[in-house]
Amino acid sequence: MLFLVDGYNVTCRDPATSELALLDQREALAARLRVRGRDLLGEGRVVVVFDGAGGPGLSTGGDVPVEIVYAHQHSADDEIVRIASRSKGPVVVVSSDRAVAARARERATVEVEVRESSTLFEAARGKPRKRSRGSIARDAGLPRGANAITRELKDLWLTDEDEDA
Repeated sequence: MLFLVDGYNVTCRDPATSELALLDQREALAARLRVRGRDLLGEGRVVVVFDGAGGPGLSTGGDVPVEIVYAHQHSADDEIVRIASRSKGPVVVVSSDRAVAARARERATVEVEVRESSTLFEAARGKPRKRSRGSIARDAGLPRGANAITRELKDLWLTDEDEDA
């Protein structure tokens, strides 16, 4: 599944990001999708399209890699329609802009589902996922067994009085 996200359509409507500077809006949406993308959208490739200049990129660091695309020569709407029309599999367009949704459906040769921007709002509730034990430590870059090392160091260096303080 390909998820095409109309970037500013989402961030400018979301009460949590609408008052932020554009750069901060972009970063907040990318971060949210990296961490909660599967919960909010489902399994698949996530491409966020923004108006304006910038370089295409990949936002990583969470559970979901997020591809960032900037529409240099035309609008983000045109870029979303272009990408949807070239897709070989099902597409989900996340936008409250009915015109871009209609154009994507019209031009695509595959099934195009449309979801409202509010699907990705900060307050949106996805299905909670259980984290595997120790994944917080892995996410922070700690090696396997780091907790055991910490306990061993505490035993070596701290007295009972230090631990109580």
